[in-house]
Amino acid sequence: MRSNAESGNGFSDILIEIDEDETSIVIEVKYQDNGDLDKGCLEALDQIDRMDYDAQLRQDGMERILKYGISCNRKNVR
Repeated sequence: MRSNAESGNGFSDILIEIDEDETSIVIEVKYQDNGDLDKGCLEALDQIDRMDYDAQLRQDGMERILKYGISCNRKNVR
């Protein structure tokens, strides 16, 4: 697992590689001051794609890449 490791055009919050399954996970977390958690999730997913955060995972031969956009506001999370 890598946290804030540089990949693509910047840094994702969390990258996980499961070598035996050739599966990986990219997680981007956003804090939404306005409480619009759905919007925050979409922004996080867009950032993963726009910044190519999964580039290193593809280079490492990961066949399956799961992308998660997480949004939070105080104690609320989506």
